[in-house]
Amino acid sequence: MASIVYAYGENLYINLTNDCPCACDFCVRQKGEGLGSAQSLWLESPPSLEDVKAELRGWSLADFAQVVFCGYGEPTCALPLLLKVCKYLRTLKSCPAIRLNTNGLSDLINGRATAPLLAGLVDVVSVSLNAPSSAEYRELCKPSFGEDAFPAIQRFAAECKRYVPRVCFTVVDVIGEEKLARCRSLAEDAGIELRVRKEQ
Repeated sequence: MASIVYAYGENLYINLTNDCPCACDFCVRQKGEGLGSAQSLWLESPPSLEDVKAELRGWSLADFAQVVFCGYGEPTCALPLLLKVCKYLRTLKSCPAIRLNTNGLSDLINGRATAPLLAGLVDVVSVSLNAPSSAEYRELCKPSFGEDAFPAIQRFAAECKRYVPRVCFTVVDVIGEEKLARCRSLAEDAGIELRVRKEQ
């Protein structure tokens, strides 16, 4: 049975959807059924708010550093549910910081500006930059939005800075030092911190 909520490291993760507009070469979901405490993250059907609440009740949130929206899909593909779960989490006194791990394509996915919707609900937005240019991003991540994807990611991250306490770009360490250096420069120009992730 697929997990909606699972533990990995010091964080508790929420897996809302398997939908994603990208097919990244390095994506962890191509390598196995599950991750952390989850034997499988391939959802049989989209969860409801009550489904998420039911699984969350099986965990002590106070035991974790963060609650992270991240699974085998792009969380903002389920944006209405994500926002409802955030509002529910905010009612729990034991809830730690809330982080959204995203490919940054939420505005294109949802057809509107979505960063303002995160205000007061999300503490950290981690945006997968993954490449230093549009062409290299398309080659690595194969976004369904084509050339529109890379500039949309940068706009979304910049907008999130207005509404969320902490925003960072991430890249996976498989892209090589030269591309990493260019990603650092791009992030510095945008005034956004860059975090380099190990390939899982």
